[in-house]
Amino acid sequence: MPFPYSPPLTEIRFVLNRLIGLDKITSLPGYDSLSDDLLDAVLTEAGKIASEVFAPLNDVGDKNGIKFADGKITMPPGFKDAYRAYIDGGWNGLQVEEQFGGQGLPAIVGMAVAEMVQAANVALALCPMLNGGAIELISSHADEATKAKYLPKLVSGEWGGTMNLTESQAGSDVGAVKAKAIKEDDHYLITGQKIFISYGDHDMVENVVHLVLARLPDAPAGTKGLSLFLVPKFLVNDDGSLGPNNEVSVVSVEHKLGQHSSPTCVMAFGDKKGSVGYLVGKENGGIAAMFTMMNNARMNVGVQGLGVMERAFQHARDYAKFRVQSAPIDDRKGNPVTIINHPDVRRMLLDMKSHTEAGRAIAYHCALAIDTMRKAQDDAVKTAAAARVELLTPIVKAWVTDRSSEVASTGIQVFGGVGYVEEAGAAQHLRDARVLMIYEGTNGIQSQDLTFRKVLHDQGATFRVMTDEIDAFIKSASLDDKPSCFKIMHENLSHALAGLMDAALWLLQDGKNNPLAAAASATPFLKLFGNVLGGFYLVREAFLAQDDLDAKQGDPEFLASKIVTAHFFATHILPLTSGLARSVREGAEATLASTETTFG
Repeated sequence: MPFPYSPPLTEIRFVLNRLIGLDKITSLPGYDSLSDDLLDAVLTEAGKIASEVFAPLNDVGDKNGIKFADGKITMPPGFKDAYRAYIDGGWNGLQVEEQFGGQGLPAIVGMAVAEMVQAANVALALCPMLNGGAIELISSHADEATKAKYLPKLVSGEWGGTMNLTESQAGSDVGAVKAKAIKEDDHYLITGQKIFISYGDHDMVENVVHLVLARLPDAPAGTKGLSLFLVPKFLVNDDGSLGPNNEVSVVSVEHKLGQHSSPTCVMAFGDKKGSVGYLVGKENGGIAAMFTMMNNARMNVGVQGLGVMERAFQHARDYAKFRVQSAPIDDRKGNPVTIINHPDVRRMLLDMKSHTEAGRAIAYHCALAIDTMRKAQDDAVKTAAAARVELLTPIVKAWVTDRSSEVASTGIQVFGGVGYVEEAGAAQHLRDARVLMIYEGTNGIQSQDLTFRKVLHDQGATFRVMTDEIDAFIKSASLDDKPSCFKIMHENLSHALAGLMDAALWLLQDGKNNPLAAAASATPFLKLFGNVLGGFYLVREAFLAQDDLDAKQGDPEFLASKIVTAHFFATHILPLTSGLARSVREGAEATLASTETTFG
């Protein structure tokens, strides 16, 4: 029963043009050629490949999965052709710098494209997502010879890229990695196994370039002793042709709850002499280099969550418009109506819609900060933008993916009993979304990162810049001649910000002196911050939509929906911030009072 995916182009254009402002992007050096027409063409064509090429294979991939036999992985029917269409269209290098063979478009445009392909088929879109992270890492940290040899085929998409961190004893504790590297002439020999390697091997590319963390014999313990190596599946000759297998093999593949068409591999390196690897960056400097790819991945996992939310919402909405069940509650003797006419179904759909649009606004603002960090000429502006990227990354990764699982679950509820049946397709969204809260750093780790490395690290300075913007909006927003719902939105946003500031004050005072308490309160703090930030952007969108309605610009129905969506979030989600703020301030004591015996 899966319904088609419709790219939310009107929504994306509104966020880019009205909420963010295209001029903020085009004023950056190198992006002045990004006209309205070019942006519209990119979004339209990306929407087509998402809806017409990727989306029809989402159910196919889920039902067929991958095949693993004789050490080789075969992708589901249609996947190779879809991937070929994607790379032939130049989408893989959309935001890669032109000097490396890409098109040099802004990160925010790349994010909009990524959202659509992830919504269409999250398991397939994971492959080019990983490629992008590998490209950014190599272009940032490798020497010129390595860039020249590997980037052209990675940027074109003819080769794939992976990151190899996790081992059986080294999950979240990356410093426990035991894979070994021994120097030999101009290269190193790598031995060891890695687990949970997404797209570790597959038949859509000619070669797979693995970026592997390993430890030199005399390296210090922990993360300070990790080095990063580029290890190709097939060795690459000086003329760019492929040589023999580099002692890289797939030991097994995982059988997973979701994302059945994304191969998750146990990889073996160097089962004889050792896999040839090339140092990326400095010896014992691997974790710093790998964080380039990890932060890229964390941001893009958030975009995966955004895509799943949009797909789950559309699926539930379209079913609610189709399914006839029961008479209206105010006309019990009337004819049965489609369930979208029932108030509680509308409540669920608005919950899904508002969280999706809040997540989009948060993620796109982070992309704007990435573009500013990369392209601004003023050093102070670049530094401030980099700090904002650091602050928002755990929000995008954790808040959006937490919500994606909730939104997908609500989608099943809209379907009712039929949603629990696989044929309806709603369950796939929940199964596919669940891992997003786990990989690339669990969301608990993201909350610790936000608390300790982003808020406490600079005594809340970057955090206060963000909250000052919200406060300035609240103080400057005019309620003159606005419908009554705007006063409610304004008041609830003001109260929510006060709750956030109260929680942050506790964190910066009591929490700083008691790191265990801060750690115990980190997850509710992240949710609190995400709720306020999402509400801020949605309320801003409502004011902009009302301005457009007053000026008789744009689609009146779409603009009215923006106001209703913001109103819903402000009255259903923002009031929860008072409880979350209390959880931050008071909840650590109960958590820390527990012991192993508490749990039986």
